[in-house]
Amino acid sequence: MVVSKAQKMAMVVVHIILILLAFGMVMPFILLFLSSITEEMTLIQNGYSFFPKKLSLDAYLYLVKSGGKILRAYGMTFLITIVGTAVNIFMSALLAYGLSLKNLPGRKIISFYVFFTMLFNGGLVPTYIMYTSVFHIKNTFFALIVPQFLMSAWNVIMIRTFFQNSIPTALYEACKIDGGGHLTIFRNVVIPLGKPILVSMGVFAALTYWNDWTNALYYVNNKKLWGIQSLLNEMISNIQYLSQNSNVAAQVDMSSIPSASVRMAIAFVGILPMLCLFPFLQKYFAKGIAVGAVKG
Repeated sequence: MVVSKAQKMAMVVVHIILILLAFGMVMPFILLFLSSITEEMTLIQNGYSFFPKKLSLDAYLYLVKSGGKILRAYGMTFLITIVGTAVNIFMSALLAYGLSLKNLPGRKIISFYVFFTMLFNGGLVPTYIMYTSVFHIKNTFFALIVPQFLMSAWNVIMIRTFFQNSIPTALYEACKIDGGGHLTIFRNVVIPLGKPILVSMGVFAALTYWNDWTNALYYVNNKKLWGIQSLLNEMISNIQYLSQNSNVAAQVDMSSIPSASVRMAIAFVGILPMLCLFPFLQKYFAKGIAVGAVKG
């Protein structure tokens, strides 16, 4: 196929625009990292810059001093993220598969109930009372997984739409002819063919668990169960407290605490694992979102 000069110019313009957009999305992360390795006084005097005049690793050295706590918090966060994401996707996929079946009794009522939970909830106080007084999960591992995130209505709707639009019902019927039940269909047909949307929704669930610190704030007093976000949030609060209270600051050498740059280092440490993981899941993510978002 012959490409005209106008088409070539249009392609060049489109590529330039996409490169600029991509660069604009990467710039905040670059600025975040450069700010975290900028010397404290330089950062305070000159502000954030892509070309810092003086570099320093004091912020990361400050974090290294709490290395044991950070490693334990990282391990807890990885455990919470893996277990929570797996349970979230499994339960969401089971419900989505049922809702994708047109002959399911009460399908419209169940679908409305799922959608209704996206708009309304019981409120913070009733939810807290229910989980602490009825389910007794306070100060347990389950308090970091169950509240708010165990199943997502948004994930269920997206997965259901993908199943309806991408998996032919003829495959279900063929599996039933071979003697397979719904569990067999779910395991051998739905899971393999639904991998793009499951991975895509898994990324969302993993990000939610990874970034969560509210569950630990509400339900967990034992710091050994804290994840990385809760620990880093406490470190920021401690630094702010020391810098804002002159009586306490007089007893502590505040010059040894890089309060400005350490906040940037904490943010960078918090998002780094997700940044490293996303490129490996990108191909599933793009396909799953594109197909799952089509109205069914």
